[in-house]
Amino acid sequence: MTDNNIVIKELKVDDMELLLSLRMEVLSNVFFQEKEKLSDAEWNDIRKENEEYYQEELRKGGHVACAIYVSGELAGCGGVCLYREMPSPDNRSGKCAYLMNIYVRQEYRRQGLAKEICRYLIERATEKGAEKIYLESSDMAVELYRSLGFEDMNGYMKLNMIK
Repeated sequence: MTDNNIVIKELKVDDMELLLSLRMEVLSNVFFQEKEKLSDAEWNDIRKENEEYYQEELRKGGHVACAIYVSGELAGCGGVCLYREMPSPDNRSGKCAYLMNIYVRQEYRRQGLAKEICRYLIERATEKGAEKIYLESSDMAVELYRSLGFEDMNGYMKLNMIK
């Protein structure tokens, strides 16, 4: 996208209120059924944990967050967690990234903004040495991620300790 009205801004600790507002908006949209079962206190605890995460990870470089604006209006956001796993032949340094919270507000969808957010975050992760980038995808976004070169991974399972 080459539209001059599109701006991506990397968010820092100084942008905490915006970061938290966006994070809670994403969670409200992704986990809307689960949110209905939570009390206000539990929801606020999740917000507090996210604030602690951002405080720590943004300062030490373990997370990159961004917001995308269209003609000055906030349209979406995204983030990438940076970490290290055991080195292997397909990731000799062990440096990895986890692309997450790629979110575009309803009125801005289908304009290529999610792809721009992903490209920005993939570039930041690569600059920081990530040799492998993971993500989880909604059904709606699978084709977007495939268009960026992501491939399906078989054999993964998860154990959710929160019921």
